[in-house]
Amino acid sequence: MTLSQVGAPGESRTEPDAPPPPTPPRGDGRRAAWPIALVAVAVLLALAALSLSVGAGEVGPGRVLDYLLDRHGARADGRLALVVGDLRLPRTATALLVGAALGVAGAQLQSVTRNPLAETGLLGVNAGASLGVVLGIAVLGIQTSYGYLAFAFGGAVLASTLVLLIAGARGGSPMRLVLGGSAVGATFGGLTGVLIVNSPEAYDRYRVWVLGSLAGVEGWTTLRQLAPVLGVGFLLALLATRPLTALALGDDLARGLGHRPGATRAAVAFAVTLLTASAVALAGPISFLGLLAGFLARAVAGPRVGQLTVLAGLFGAAVLTGADVLARVVARPFEAPVSVIVSLVGAPALIAIVRSRRTAALGMADPAEPAPVRRSEPPAPKPDLVLRRGAWSLLLPRRALLASLALAAALLAVVVVSAHAGQSELGLGRTLQAVFGYGDRLDVLLVQKFRLGRIVAGLAAGAALGLAGCLTQTLARNRLATPELLGVNDGATAAVLISATVSGTFGAWWAGPLGALAAVLVVTLVSGGLGAQGYRVLVVGLAMSALASAVIQVALARRSLNSAGSLYVWTSGSLNGRDYAVATPVLIGLAVLVPLALAVARRLAVLRFDDSVAASLGVDPGRVRLGCLLLAVALAGLAVGVCGPVGFVALAAPVIAGRLAGPARVPVLGSALTGAVLVVLADTVGRVLIGGVEIPVGIVTTVLGGPFLLWVLLGRKGTPA
Repeated sequence: MTLSQVGAPGESRTEPDAPPPPTPPRGDGRRAAWPIALVAVAVLLALAALSLSVGAGEVGPGRVLDYLLDRHGARADGRLALVVGDLRLPRTATALLVGAALGVAGAQLQSVTRNPLAETGLLGVNAGASLGVVLGIAVLGIQTSYGYLAFAFGGAVLASTLVLLIAGARGGSPMRLVLGGSAVGATFGGLTGVLIVNSPEAYDRYRVWVLGSLAGVEGWTTLRQLAPVLGVGFLLALLATRPLTALALGDDLARGLGHRPGATRAAVAFAVTLLTASAVALAGPISFLGLLAGFLARAVAGPRVGQLTVLAGLFGAAVLTGADVLARVVARPFEAPVSVIVSLVGAPALIAIVRSRRTAALGMADPAEPAPVRRSEPPAPKPDLVLRRGAWSLLLPRRALLASLALAAALLAVVVVSAHAGQSELGLGRTLQAVFGYGDRLDVLLVQKFRLGRIVAGLAAGAALGLAGCLTQTLARNRLATPELLGVNDGATAAVLISATVSGTFGAWWAGPLGALAAVLVVTLVSGGLGAQGYRVLVVGLAMSALASAVIQVALARRSLNSAGSLYVWTSGSLNGRDYAVATPVLIGLAVLVPLALAVARRLAVLRFDDSVAASLGVDPGRVRLGCLLLAVALAGLAVGVCGPVGFVALAAPVIAGRLAGPARVPVLGSALTGAVLVVLADTVGRVLIGGVEIPVGIVTTVLGGPFLLWVLLGRKGTPA
């Protein structure tokens, strides 16, 4: 499978609930799994011993062993009892249980969604826990670790409950579970951003908690409080292994064997919720671990759910315990964030696994080339307009032309509203006069210098995002495909922050395209080129995003509160302080790239067919993909350099433009216009929604993006192609 067939996690181009690849014979991997499990247990015990022996205090392995065996009256030593009994033992036990919980949850979620790329944050658990903690801090003034625990767990359970209701309302299929989790997670993440930007104190505590750490584990109190919840989660996961094994054969066969697929999915989702919510409440949101543990276990055990679950728990516990040990020693006398260590260790391991030859036999690589999707023939379009003058003629598609004119009119209206809206009370007449340089000098200064400059920056960034999304979605033949798929946004954001750290000044727009290009080059080269298998591209893209996100979080955590707060607003996507100077490079880039995109649009439309059909029509698929990919990367990088990573615009703009222009054309111009409308409109809403407070444009688009995602993907037309 090539890059053009990469879909969202759990998505199939032929049908939403396509069965998984055939299960290997019983002899394949069954004998090898349990010896590896014994080795994993031995490694886990060694890591636990190392965790008990390493710390800030000068207590070595010998004294730890004395305390554990109660030799030489060691337990009567108050200092030794504090270091080992109250700090290291609870911390090590928490690392083992949290790692095992995330590993088991990841393996179960991958099995129930039939998708080896499913991650424990997929049910919105991490986003719900984050929202709960921020609500407790910003609204109720919670300051205790127990308060964080309660609110994190409550938010995680609320998010998962909403996801289950959304998925269950439409049949509870794996696809709807994944999409419901993505939508709820996006909306909850946006609401978290709204609270954080309005509360510096909440952000100061949140930016430490969100990195994930076991340093706050003191004593057995918190672990004792959540141990029953973890026990119930592990028990449900154990009981679900047999129904999950039957479910892997398909819903019909599972029913024939006496199982209820809907009840099985609900039970697994509940178990995943309990395990992940408890883990997040104890150690913060540690991303990537569930995905990594499930992948490692599948590489050993194959698709057998029982062995897969046990091994994933062992691998998760080992990875988190080892990462916690490294977090204590790599930056002494300080501690590194454990989530960063997990990303740095896990990303290369995951890439190595997905590139191995054995993945093809384990169901992690793509199956054979799928049959072309049969679609009903669209109604015949109305005749296009033909303009002739002498030997020259111009073909204008009627519907696309009308859609572009309507979008241009909407854009003009949005610009007028944005120039008029604001904290200063200006009448519409005074605003229009100020736009053309007439009227009061203060009015002219306010409108032309501040509002219009910001509007121009938003127009440029929105047009670039919309066009980048159009190219990526058409290239991948998938409405879920956006530049984030290749780590473009995170790579560009990390590059801008690194340039700000090195130079001491912020605003280097050129760092965005360079970071985006670097991310795509790494993903493309490591995954094996543009013709690589789809899962390879997805996994490497996820790994790249995880590494870049870790760099971003560390860069923010190491800065002062004022500096980190302003940078956090930008990393959420903001037009605050943007003006003509920042927008000019993007406008120049659009002047060059939009004509190029229009020139390749016709060839890009041919790629909607099979590669052999495109080649027979005189189109080189590889060359067109490379050109479109470079165009999309450049556009997305320029947009990030202007206003940060604004989410969902690259997803929504091509979908809306495509609905307006019809399926016969690639909506290049319409996507650019729609993206500009969305960004300027969202920025205006963020400025006027709450009096005296500005909500960054990226947070507005994220809050609204979740419901939009559900509308697009769970509508009557079903799964996107």
